[in-house]
Formats: sequence, structure tokens, C-alpha cells
Amino acid sequence: MFLSGEWRYLAMLNYRVDPALLRSCVPAGTVLDTWKGEAYLSVVGFLFRRTRVLGFAIPWHQDFEEANLRFYVRRELPSGEVRRGVTFIREIVPRRAIATIARLAYNEPYLALPMRHQLGQVTDLERAPGHVEFGWRQRRSSGWSLLQLETSGVAQPLVAGSEAEFITEHYWGYTRQRDGGTVEYEVTHPRWRTWAVERATLTGDLAELYGPDFVRAVAGPPDSAFMAEGSPIEVYRPRRLVVRSESDRS
Repeated sequence: MFLSGEWRYLAMLNYRVDPALLRSCVPAGTVLDTWKGEAYLSVVGFLFRRTRVLGFAIPWHQDFEEANLRFYVRRELPSGEVRRGVTFIREIVPRRAIATIARLAYNEPYLALPMRHQLGQVTDLERAPGHVEFGWRQRRSSGWSLLQLETSGVAQPLVAGSEAEFITEHYWGYTRQRDGGTVEYEVTHPRWRTWAVERATLTGDLAELYGPDFVRAVAGPPDSAFMAEGSPIEVYRPRRLVVRSESDRS
């Protein structure tokens, strides 16, 4: 195991997009994963807590925010096993050391920026926290980019076959490498419950982070939004995939 900790209060804004937007970003050895034929791009903000790297707690680097832009892929093994995973376009944390470790170990597209968060009244993991906000400030901007939700109700179990299940139930990460290869790593956590979201917005100058095509994809209201309670998690060491070329298969 490479990293352990907790992911809590995962705010997820989901956008249906043209698959053509994502195809050039799909790591070798995987294919684009869809729900009912629709490709999704998600902006996710959450709290990372009790973080340990190789079993060690690094001072001042245990509790922090993260925000990421991601989409969904799957890897189909010859045995018939299907591994459903996530690929990241951009990941933001407020700690340079965390960003550096992730880039070196996985080649993940991490960036360290000032971040902040707000949670409404939090009494337990049953009741929704109300107002939730994750923010980050880019170096060339005087203002904050904000992911904001208004949550309500009691945490509910995932419904089999639902959109929320599709978004949350991905237990593998796939990352393109500089030479065109791919690394695969496993992420374990229990099945999460979710809270309903009454309102969800994403504001700020995002072009520097995401580029013009992805900014256009998340410019309007999300097609769906929900908040997952989170849990303890474990992230395992990356493993490089051996991908057969088309000439090898013939």
C-alpha cells in the first residue's frame, strides 16, 4: 500500500459530454466508460484526512482539501474481469509536497494552489451538512474559484444501476505516462452513501487550469450533482500495464 487516509464530504458535479472530447485523453489499455451510453466529466471537491504515505504521517500534510477534474474508463482483462477506473485531467491540493509525490510516483496531473473549504452544520454523517464549499485561488487570479453545493436530507444508500453508483463505484486509477504508457493502481473503500443536492454551482476563471475545451464542457449547470459521505481509503502502488499493439494481436 502506498497511501492511506480518509476521503470525506465528496462534492460531485457531473457533466454529460461528447465522447470525442475525452478520447484523446484515454490511457492506453483502457476504453471510455459510459452510463447508459453517456460519457461523463466530473468536478469533485473533498477533504483528505489522516493521510499517511508508506505508513508515515507527514507533519502539516495530513488534513487538506483536494479538487479534481476527472472522467471514467474501464479496463477489460482477458479473463473477463472488468476494472472500472478514473482518469484525471487536473488535480489540485494546497500542499506542494503532496503534489510532488503524486507527480513523481504516478505522473498524476497535480498542482499546488491555495485552497479553502466551508461546511455547514456537521453533527454526524447521517444529516446533510447544508452549505458546502471548496475553493482554490490561481496564481494569476485575484479571486477564488468555487465549487458550491446546498445539500439536504439524510444519507441514502446507492441504488444499483443508478448514475450515482456509476460515478462513485470506480476502484481503479489509470494514468498516462510521458512515454505514452499507462500505470494502473487500485483504490479501496466501502460503498458510500450520498446526500441529495438542491443547488450546485462552479464559478471562477478555470481556463488556465482546464484549457478551453474542458472549460466549455463545465461552463453551464451540471447535469447532476450529489455529495458522498466518504470513508477511510487505501491507495496501492502503481503498476505499469503491458499493452499489446494492434500488430501483436494479428
